[in-house]
Amino acid sequence: MNAADTPLLSVIIVAYRSRDELPACLGSIPRELAGRRVEVVVVDNSRNADGTGDLVRRDFGWVDYVPPESNLGFGRANNLGFKRTAGECVLFLNPDTIVNADALAHCVGRAMAEPDLGLISPRLVLADGSMDLACRRSVPSLWDGFSRAAGLAAMFPRTALFAGYNLTHLPVEETYPVGMINGAFMLGRRAVLLDIAEPGGAVFDERYFMYGDDIDLCIRMGRAGRRIVYDGRVSITHLKGVSVAKEYASMSAAIFDANRDVYLKHFGATWLSRWKWRLAFGAWKFVARLRAMLRGSRRVQPD
Repeated sequence: MNAADTPLLSVIIVAYRSRDELPACLGSIPRELAGRRVEVVVVDNSRNADGTGDLVRRDFGWVDYVPPESNLGFGRANNLGFKRTAGECVLFLNPDTIVNADALAHCVGRAMAEPDLGLISPRLVLADGSMDLACRRSVPSLWDGFSRAAGLAAMFPRTALFAGYNLTHLPVEETYPVGMINGAFMLGRRAVLLDIAEPGGAVFDERYFMYGDDIDLCIRMGRAGRRIVYDGRVSITHLKGVSVAKEYASMSAAIFDANRDVYLKHFGATWLSRWKWRLAFGAWKFVARLRAMLRGSRRVQPD
C-alpha cells in the first residue's frame, strides 16, 4: 500500500453483545477525513451471539467484521484489530460511543502535528449531558485514591487537594496534559503506539483480560516521554458501559482488582511497595463498597 492509499485513521471497536449500540456508533464515523480514507474494524468478542455480525455485514459493508474464535478480552481484541489496520492514526473506540467529524478531525490533527503527543481524548459526555469523569484522570497517588473512595472528591470537586483523581478542579472546556484518559476513546499515531508496544508488537498488555488495559497503556506512554492529552474543546457522546450494565457489581470489583495489578506491575518493585498497593486497593474497594451500601446502590464506580 503506497502512502496515498494509506488510511488517515483506523478505528478499532471491540464489541461484546453490542448489537443495539453499534448502529449509532458506526453511523457516526465519517468515511473520510481531510480527503483521506477512514477504515473501521469491529472485533466481536461475542462472535455474533446477539446478531452483531449479521447487522454489521448487512448495514455497514465497508466495515471489517472480525469474529475471533473465542472471547479475547479487551486488550487482545484491540491488538488483533490493530494488526489488521494500516492508518497513520489509530483510534481505540468503545461501541457505546457516538463520535463526530469535528472531534475526530481535531484529535487527528493534533496527533499528526505534535510529535510528543502520545494519546489524546476529547471531552466524553454522558447521555444525561454530564461529563464522563474518567476521560481525564491523574495517575492516582495513595491520597487521590483515598479521597475518591471516601467521597471527599465528590464533596469537594473544585478543591485540588481532594480532586486529584478525576481532576475536577480543572476547567472542562480547555486542553491540558493529564495522567490518563479513558479506554472508550484513545487516539494516537501508529508510529508512537508501535514505539511503546509490548514484546511481539502488542499495543495493550494481554495479561489483562478486561479493565486496567487503558491505565497500563497510559502509564507506559507517559514513561516513554509522551504526553497524554485531554482536549475539552471538542466532545463526543459516551453511553457508558451498556454491554456490562447488568453485571455491574462483579464488574466494579474486577476493575479494582485489575487496577491493583497494573499498579503492582509499574509501582511494585519492592515487597514493601507491593504490600502498600495491595493494602491500598483493598481499603479503597472496602470503603467504596461501604459507601455504595449506605446509598442503597451496588455501583462503586472505581474508574
